[in-house]
Amino acid sequence: MKLIIDDAHMDLIKKIYEYYPIDGVTTNPSILAKSGRKPYEVLKEIREFIGTDAELHVQVVAKDAHGMVEDAHRIVKELGKNTFVKVPSVKEGFKAMKQLAAEDIQTTATAIYTPMQAFLAGKCGAAYAAPYINRIDNMGYDGVEVAKKIHNIFKNNHLKTEVLAASFKNSQQVLELCEYGIGASTISPDVIEGLVKNQAITSAIDVFVADFEGLTGEGKTMSDC
Repeated sequence: MKLIIDDAHMDLIKKIYEYYPIDGVTTNPSILAKSGRKPYEVLKEIREFIGTDAELHVQVVAKDAHGMVEDAHRIVKELGKNTFVKVPSVKEGFKAMKQLAAEDIQTTATAIYTPMQAFLAGKCGAAYAAPYINRIDNMGYDGVEVAKKIHNIFKNNHLKTEVLAASFKNSQQVLELCEYGIGASTISPDVIEGLVKNQAITSAIDVFVADFEGLTGEGKTMSDC
């Protein structure tokens, strides 16, 4: 499973990249608005930092298929290789996905709440389909199970589309989908930090250090004992 950051704040992106094995960055119009900066200014800075080998997902804003395609052309022109254009999984979006697939522009079907949306996006040639895990939970359904069902639909129908799960509230949701083998998850920096945040782990390490310092002296490590 690919691990992707869902944020546009450079300081947070750099911090997560420093410590964790990250495969790219996803953004959306709301995330870009929170950055308080001009869209392409921050997106180009992200691309420069993560490089062309990492994925960058950027969403169209136009509401009709023609406008979505025009948005997509600008996004790819500005941000280059390995840029995935996020397109809403609605009627106009499906039309745009088909046209972009014919042009070999990679798309990520977004705003997915149902397996049928994902299936149609896959048939339209989307590279990824992004179900909103926590938002589906908030509607009274099981977001993790919906993502698993979408994964199965893709495999059983021999579609190349992968699940890009989004909108997580905790690490357990990420773990379940990682175990299931979905294609990717895009996660906010605070949830990524929480993947290994555990008091038992911290306590065990503190005991090891204390025992070692009791033997060699305070502040000593294996490099200078």
